[in-house]
Amino acid sequence: MSQYTPEEQRLLSPAYRGLFLFSMFVVCCFNFADRAVFAVLAQTIKVDLELSDLQIGLLQGLSFALLYALFGIPFGRLSERVRRLNIVVAATIAWSAATAFCGMAQNFAQLMLARVGVGMGEAGFMPPTSSLVADHFPAKRRASAMSLIMLGTPAGTFLGALVAGWVAHERSWRFAFYALGLPGIAAAVLVYFVLREPPRGLVDNVPKSPAPAPDLGAFLRVVIERRALRYLIIGGSFAGFVMTSISAFLNVFLQRMHHLPVRESGALYGTISGLSVAIGLLIGAFTSDWLAQKDRRWSVWIAMAGLIGAPFIYYFAFRLEDVAQAAILLTVAAAVLLLFYGPTYGMIQNLLEPKMRASGIAVFTTFFTLVGAGLGPAFVGFLSDRLAQRAFGVESFPASCPGGVAPKGSAQSLVDACSNASAYGIQQAMTAAVCAAFVACACYFMASRTLREDLYVPARPAQST
Repeated sequence: MSQYTPEEQRLLSPAYRGLFLFSMFVVCCFNFADRAVFAVLAQTIKVDLELSDLQIGLLQGLSFALLYALFGIPFGRLSERVRRLNIVVAATIAWSAATAFCGMAQNFAQLMLARVGVGMGEAGFMPPTSSLVADHFPAKRRASAMSLIMLGTPAGTFLGALVAGWVAHERSWRFAFYALGLPGIAAAVLVYFVLREPPRGLVDNVPKSPAPAPDLGAFLRVVIERRALRYLIIGGSFAGFVMTSISAFLNVFLQRMHHLPVRESGALYGTISGLSVAIGLLIGAFTSDWLAQKDRRWSVWIAMAGLIGAPFIYYFAFRLEDVAQAAILLTVAAAVLLLFYGPTYGMIQNLLEPKMRASGIAVFTTFFTLVGAGLGPAFVGFLSDRLAQRAFGVESFPASCPGGVAPKGSAQSLVDACSNASAYGIQQAMTAAVCAAFVACACYFMASRTLREDLYVPARPAQST
């Protein structure tokens, strides 16, 4: 049987695996901290630059998603051929610099260009990282290992929310982008100097082969033929629609519905997001890895349970008047929703052979970003503007309430009318967005029907005689 070299044994040792997980956790942390800063400051930026909710949605969604999606699959294909750690390092530097540039923007167009740069850089993180996880951890531990890296999501969101709210209160929203963008470069340096590139298929003990990765056509045929993989990609994209819609406008919702200033709303947003994502990731991933040893379909069933339950919890959370009660229920709703996240990444890795895994995650993240980040926030912003206009009455809401608030010196009646219309619009729009989880649940059900037949099974190395 094929044996590991001393260097390969080191790469599979508990100490190195721990170092790998920690390093990628740090990068993931800054990845989501850079996303959270805009979500926290969206209402402040909207008022300062006199933007509409649709423009805020485009800045958080479509502008970010365009180049993320455009570069996602090329980054995935590149990750099958070159050192994946180099891609992670370069991407981290790129999105960190673009985040800092957001603080220099003077209008919608400039901010749009900076957000496009953030999306392009972040497209280079997930495909190579997921492929590296699959080389370091066996199939039964991939969802949980990935979830430990993705704990950078709640940690980064919490960090980004706290820093953004505090810096914006003490200085300005522009300095918050500088404070969170530049330190990401240090995370890239950490990865470059402490990690080593593993052979592909290392943990599966796949015999080394100089053969190149399958071409794009061969890869796409596999995606088309494996029904479970197709439905997971589609279902995960609709789940992402819900997740990014809520994430993009949750802080806006807290400020409008519960009348919180930016520092307090930022701290609450970070707490809700951090706790819910951590709980959802860990429960979903570790429970999935444990139960899937009895029946692989448990990974899908756990995701389905979260997707069908979350919309009902969100419905009541959006309508609670007490901010403490609303925060608790919003945390529960998000945690239940996030049960799908860890198992999905694990299942996609387990459905593909080693030299297709980065491409598989790239395709998933491309659809996830286009449908989720691209359409979700824009949908909420568009619908919120229309519903706010309906609630405001016959007069023009944008003209009477530039940036969603009454001009300084306005009568109290106009101040209240602008505030109530803005709050109603965002409440109803977010309620509509979470219904996409039902479509996602149906897709996961379809994936469960062929999951066991579609799983990749490594070929056993030839026995020596």
